[in-house]
Amino acid sequence: MNSHIRPSRFERGNGRRIGVSFEFFPPKDEGMETILWESIERLAPLAPDFVSVTYGAGGSTRERTHATVKRMLTETALTPAAHLTCVAATRGEIDAIVRTYRDVGVRHLVALRGDAIDGAKYAAYPGGYENAADLVGGIKRVSDDFEISVSAYPEKHPDSPTVDADIDMLKAKVDAGAGRAITQFFFENDLYFRYLDRVRARGIDIPIVPGILPVQNYKAMTGFAARCGTSVPGWLAERFHGLEQDPATRKLIAAAVAAEQVLDLVDRGVTNFHFYTMNRADLVYAICHLLGLRPAVEQAA
Repeated sequence: MNSHIRPSRFERGNGRRIGVSFEFFPPKDEGMETILWESIERLAPLAPDFVSVTYGAGGSTRERTHATVKRMLTETALTPAAHLTCVAATRGEIDAIVRTYRDVGVRHLVALRGDAIDGAKYAAYPGGYENAADLVGGIKRVSDDFEISVSAYPEKHPDSPTVDADIDMLKAKVDAGAGRAITQFFFENDLYFRYLDRVRARGIDIPIVPGILPVQNYKAMTGFAARCGTSVPGWLAERFHGLEQDPATRKLIAAAVAAEQVLDLVDRGVTNFHFYTMNRADLVYAICHLLGLRPAVEQAA
């Protein structure tokens, strides 16, 4: 073996299983639906622990989420995790959605506060759940059948005054019944480990799964990062500089950046990853391949 080629985790480590999950968003039209299901079909053979489907405010978005989750249940062997937020719905309306998911066979929910509509300052909906911790408690009251994941913020949620206040909210979500936290995406791994140290010091012992965003579109990513409080380091901007009209090279750089990040996390003991796919499979599939994941058919052969 060439000494400059980095061996896979299974060659380097002690055989610990690498677990992955994938996040998708519901399609808005037929073209996007085709892209989504092509991506799902590409990634499904990697046997993810679960796949989550995002959820926005408003009835049409909710219906698209429900339809996508239902199709996953009926047409694939995947385990879907449906997102649920506090936005624009009363407790009764949300409780009814929870019961519907339970009745169709969903057993994993991702409970989020959600963002205010049209960029306004968040305020609890009249008669609705106050925040994500309140929502987790509500889900548990409706049914104890669900596994519940929540969000975590290595650089704190934009609405939290301090990191400590943000960790207080995470603790409240765990106390209400959450069993896993998935982080907002980040690019500096030290941020994740410093956050993990602070979380563990608070007595929070649930898995804190790093959320990884392969950069499909650098400009769109920077806008998303600004809204969710994720810092974009100068070295990352430099890597994509000058490639605005060169999508092929951008894709290669994006793969290299994400691969470096996940392999460093594995070397530092991380064994579970949540990928924000943006409904595109190629980069995520390549990174999973580097992690040693192979389609079940290939492994059987």
